[in-house]
Amino acid sequence: MTNHSETTGPAENGDITARGALNEPIGHDGQVTLRTPAELADALPYLLGYRPEDSIVLVALHDRDGRGRFGGRARLGIPANPDDWPAAARQLAHGLVTGSERRGARPEQMVAYVCQEPPRGESGGDVMRRLRPLAQLLRTECGRLDVPVIEALCISGGRFWSYCCPHEGCCPAEGTPMGLPGTSVLAAAATYAGLQVRGTLRELHARLLPWETAAALEQEIVLDAAGMDLVPRILDDASRADVAMETLGLAERVIGRFAAAPSVSGALQADRRDDELLGHDEAATLILGLQDRTTRDRAAAWMEGEEAGPALRLWRALARRCVGPYGEHAAAPLTLAGWVAWSTGDDLEAREALAMALGADPDYLFARLLHQACNEGLDPESIRRCLRAERAGRARPDDTAEDITQADAAATGQDVPETGGRRRHRARSAERLDAPPRPARAAEGRRARPTAPDRARPGTPKPGGTQTRAAGKSRGRRDATAPEATRSAGNATEGDM
Repeated sequence: MTNHSETTGPAENGDITARGALNEPIGHDGQVTLRTPAELADALPYLLGYRPEDSIVLVALHDRDGRGRFGGRARLGIPANPDDWPAAARQLAHGLVTGSERRGARPEQMVAYVCQEPPRGESGGDVMRRLRPLAQLLRTECGRLDVPVIEALCISGGRFWSYCCPHEGCCPAEGTPMGLPGTSVLAAAATYAGLQVRGTLRELHARLLPWETAAALEQEIVLDAAGMDLVPRILDDASRADVAMETLGLAERVIGRFAAAPSVSGALQADRRDDELLGHDEAATLILGLQDRTTRDRAAAWMEGEEAGPALRLWRALARRCVGPYGEHAAAPLTLAGWVAWSTGDDLEAREALAMALGADPDYLFARLLHQACNEGLDPESIRRCLRAERAGRARPDDTAEDITQADAAATGQDVPETGGRRRHRARSAERLDAPPRPARAAEGRRARPTAPDRARPGTPKPGGTQTRAAGKSRGRRDATAPEATRSAGNATEGDM
């Protein structure tokens, strides 16, 4: 339970109706008990695994022996327009409650956070007052679902405020200073358990966002030229398989190159090293080749063991090369990055990469299915098993049956189609698995984004004046939080941590 005027022990605080202290399990053997708003404010980065910025966060609580136990977490970016706050609050509350119910544990209570750094000309107190209606909307939406918010905190400018304190004069108007990072009991327990806060969400996104440097123009020119050569070959049934083999062969060589590179300290330095190891022409070939869903799914087989780390670095690097009008092409490498991160146990990067993939292309089916599965805490082993079987099936010389993409089937929880000759005699569980691979886009069935020979650039008018949609020029670079308020509520939910 939270106590505003006490540092330890229980207290009654008006509309705060928690049954007891809040417990966060740390590691396998211990737990940390949080009793005050200060401890809840300090706990947020450890609950999420990063320091949220410009975020709305809900944390579910479950009753266990009279004590609150942390459950699922959900986060959305704060919409810039206050008119969008009601929809965001409704989406977040509904997504977390329904997601928890699907996992078999409806929350009894919630803790809400609004986090935003003061812009120029504002103080933390100004931010707190401006966001008060948003906090109230969160409390109202959770109340409509019969899940009361027992504490609502604003964190801004190194201070925090409680919106739930019923005692006038209890909490200082200027806010309460946050403790020094890493000095709390929870921080010590998390460090002992091997857990760490991985910087800010902005820093995580920076590893996956397209370049906005002078090199971006060079990469865009190379992508244009590569599209003139590759797209006609991808669209031609006779040469599509050759393009797939060339793409996968090049990816395998680059992964080996990344694996052999000397290690460096720091994420920024590591990304710069990888960027230097990947040529513009190589990046263009891989980005365009991965628009074929069968090629993408074969690349997804590099998901474990020694291959996983270098493969994840390659998918990050390719996402950074989807510059200019090629922003929508980032859906494929971002989905692969999210998949490998999830497969190797990094749920945080997995959720963010998959959310960014949906930001690049909201209709990207594989990203949507993986995002939902990751959020719901499903085991990725079913998809790994499917991809292993498909990889082994291709290695058998007598496997002459047509290729069937199996990753989508596993992600939807369907029976995985068999490999080999028996596949021809098995009834398919879904009609879409019978369809031939679509060449230059993933399973979502869109037209190829690369340029065709009669077009110099994506989005250039075709003969006759018809304008095709540019490949995400206006939305490919946006932050992953931007589309969250318009996506389904399930996509906003972060799974149990």
